[in-house]
Amino acid sequence: MKILMVLTSHDELGCTGKKTGFWLEELAAPYYVFKDSGAEIILASPKGGQPPLDPRSEETVFQTAATKRFEADTDAQEALAHTLTLSEVFPAGFDALFYPGGQGSLWDLAEDTHSIALIEAIYAEGKPVAAVCHATGVFLHAKAPDGSPLVQGKTVTGYSNSEEAAVGMINIVPFLVEDELQKNGGYYSKCSNWQSYCVQDCNLITGQNPASGEAVAKAVLELL
Repeated sequence: MKILMVLTSHDELGCTGKKTGFWLEELAAPYYVFKDSGAEIILASPKGGQPPLDPRSEETVFQTAATKRFEADTDAQEALAHTLTLSEVFPAGFDALFYPGGQGSLWDLAEDTHSIALIEAIYAEGKPVAAVCHATGVFLHAKAPDGSPLVQGKTVTGYSNSEEAAVGMINIVPFLVEDELQKNGGYYSKCSNWQSYCVQDCNLITGQNPASGEAVAKAVLELL
């Protein structure tokens, strides 16, 4: 079982002068769900190499058993430092595709043609395609095999407008995940802010927020 996890390479939080990137919990929690099941995990990012970590996700309040394990795991840190360049990754051989979130993904992965091609190819093969939190924005331009928006007519979730507003980012991010999923015809649903919430529609699996990463990863394994 071979799973591709794709991380953002974008580190600028709009015009704020602050940094962003991927959210640590959203990588660490699913990473160990997969690893502990015996899966082979491949990490990739648009630029390759070390992807930027959102510094806020390292704050004490956001630490979990998984994040602490990841930061102490020399093999995981080595893999993170040497992610594959996304343009050199092809769908053949992967059993599932997983996108950890972080606001950086809204700027690069949502528009990245290589990422979009991977999503479309792996989805068309009937294999699990999953994303958590802001990373559900990677489906912005992705199409189903019939040419319609990938999320059209499907039950989905993702980082909610109320959560974006709660952290003061409504006017900073390039688009609102909840709005765009709905504009593309997705049947968007959510639960209370910051609570784990996972939705599956055939082989498309989405999670609302950082707390949802483990549930989404388990849903991927169940589908496999």
